Amino acid sequence: MSAPEPGSRGPLHGLRVLELAGEFSAYPGKALADIGANVVVVEPPEGAAARRRPPFVGTTPPGPARPEGAAATPAGRAAPDGTAAPNGADGLGWRHYNTSKRGIVLDLTDGADRARFARLLADCDVLLESLPAAGTEALGLDPATVAETYPTLVWVTVTPYGRRASSSARPTTDLTLLAGGGPVQACGYDDHSLPPVRGAGGQAAHVAGSFAVAAALTALLHRNRSGRGQHVDVSVDAALNVSCEMATTQYLADGGIVARQTGRHAMVNLTSQTQVQAADGHHVVLGFPPRAAEHYAALVEWIDTVGLRDEFADVVLLELGVERGGVSMVELATDPLAMPIWNSARDAMMLLASHLPAYEFFLGAQRRALVAGFVASPEAAIRDPHLVARGFATEVPDPRSGRTELHPGAPYRFGRTPWRISRAAPHLGEHTESVLTSGWDSG
Repeated sequence: MSAPEPGSRGPLHGLRVLELAGEFSAYPGKALADIGANVVVVEPPEGAAARRRPPFVGTTPPGPARPEGAAATPAGRAAPDGTAAPNGADGLGWRHYNTSKRGIVLDLTDGADRARFARLLADCDVLLESLPAAGTEALGLDPATVAETYPTLVWVTVTPYGRRASSSARPTTDLTLLAGGGPVQACGYDDHSLPPVRGAGGQAAHVAGSFAVAAALTALLHRNRSGRGQHVDVSVDAALNVSCEMATTQYLADGGIVARQTGRHAMVNLTSQTQVQAADGHHVVLGFPPRAAEHYAALVEWIDTVGLRDEFADVVLLELGVERGGVSMVELATDPLAMPIWNSARDAMMLLASHLPAYEFFLGAQRRALVAGFVASPEAAIRDPHLVARGFATEVPDPRSGRTELHPGAPYRFGRTPWRISRAAPHLGEHTESVLTSGWDSG
């Protein structure tokens, strides 16, 4: 997907979002900003903690000229793990999750800056934050006060257990949230002597952030009809729990506990293997077995093209699948022939994978409309011709450092929903003067 022209406006153009920098507010803020919302992220004078979180790359020059009384950009800041950031450098996480936003510095412990914050809030559509309860109380933010003072505001809170939970002050990490919410129970390998697997990349924040975006947009639609804003209280723990595929519903329905499986859904009863090694040593994922007659026909053709008919005696079952018009899920329980045909398709895919390089197998499946994938490193994935063709890797110039950064692009492709990264992540206090002096529509 080629990026829209610089002057194009996203579907959220004109929407004003005030984001208080935090662990769980950054991703939903980016998601809204990249589709056109006017997002201003507020940092304390020392900068958001994410700026000091490694990894780092290169260095950046100090921030722009500051308004009188504003704090200087810290140099050589210490990261939470004790490592020192390069002089003036920001962590890669900060640089990615704050694209398309403007950034200002406010000391919200100071009365004058709290008054500035209140003025911005009065003209804003969405407040996005992930502060502990004590932090919002110190700002005078509670549902009753906000509803009275800012009646049209959509206030979105994203916290580990929800604002009203009794465990709201319990310390957490990405790992403890993923483990407590359930995803870790369902992720791992057939060999249960191996520990569960924690998904990398800050998945707790991504899952909760996706719910926050959907909920914020729903609340805005409600505001369009009712004229009233509301408080949206997102629990990271709850968002993770309802994202556990069948694990939670299975347990609630009949007490069944799912078992981890390699490269496939966790199930109460183990299912057939789907992740196998290809001829070149790389791995492929077979996906869901073919069901339609044309898919069985495509498998027969593929087996013949590769010259494997003599090695695959069950080709007769594939041909039977063609003759009977495919196999439905219902037939697996009612027709004694359905399961052997179903299994023959999976066996055929495994045989083909064992004779072909992983990427060649993947392309062969794609050409025949068969569900399959391949396991690639991040470097290989970003260079994949399909992702290159749709413009997934997005170049973002940073005029201050002179660098051009490569960022993951839109996770979707909608023909009528323009998306673009409009600017690099802000340097500390970069837009403080313009926003506080000229308001929301400056810059």
